[in-house]
Amino acid sequence: MFLVTLKDILDDAQKKGYAVGAFNTNNMEIVQAIVESAEEEKAPVILQASQGALRYAGIEYIVAMVKASLQKVTVPVVLHLDHGTSFAQNMLCIRHGFSSVMYDGSKLPLEENIAATARVVEVAHAVGVSVEGELGKIGGTEDDVTVDEREALFTSPEEAERFVSESGVDALAVAIGTAHGPYKGEPKLDFERLQKIKQRVQIPLVLHGASGVPAESIRRAIELGVCKINIDTEIRQAFNRAVRKFTAENPNVYDPRKILGPAKEAMKTVIKEKMRLFGCAGKA
Repeated sequence: MFLVTLKDILDDAQKKGYAVGAFNTNNMEIVQAIVESAEEEKAPVILQASQGALRYAGIEYIVAMVKASLQKVTVPVVLHLDHGTSFAQNMLCIRHGFSSVMYDGSKLPLEENIAATARVVEVAHAVGVSVEGELGKIGGTEDDVTVDEREALFTSPEEAERFVSESGVDALAVAIGTAHGPYKGEPKLDFERLQKIKQRVQIPLVLHGASGVPAESIRRAIELGVCKINIDTEIRQAFNRAVRKFTAENPNVYDPRKILGPAKEAMKTVIKEKMRLFGCAGKA
């Protein structure tokens, strides 16, 4: 199988009313967990690498691992940059073979965000790469991107319409009440706002910070136009629990393969559950 673009898979998701899971990766076991889950569930999938992941593993390793995984799957796979905050970062990923990128200019004033995003779109589209943009600030922390909850701003439907029209993005991440990282309580999503955004925007919408969001809220968001859902924290938590459990029960085992094997299976359990919830299982 070869990499496909974000637009390739989200167009079908939007048409048929489901969402595709976008899962962040940092190492080989996570890549394997994601692609094996996708193949076993027959689901299209988005593998995401953040700026922090690229620094940790190296962009060459991330790309090589993902491309190696394609030899064993028949489902559509997207390799996507998550929260690229500079033009240079987006261009670096495009040059290394990413099929989709995200320019996150959400901290910029609207005019600057539109201009900077449009610049990325112009280059990316010229070489067949999809672009996700973001409007509004999503609270919490994800690698280099931190937004204080008091500073988090929900996406304006009117600004969303203008942003999409003038930037030319293929998908739009919106701020409707989710946050990066673990939640302190149950998140309350602004579905009325989401509905108004969808009435003005024709492209697929993206929900960031979806780890820990109740299933009913996820289903409602999909009904209202969300076609890409980002999951990272729950995968990390599953990894952490499995490693801690194994090492506690097997204190004398030092073989990383025996320690990380159960962690990979734990991550697969979470990923598969999300694919079924999002409705993308069986859609490949």
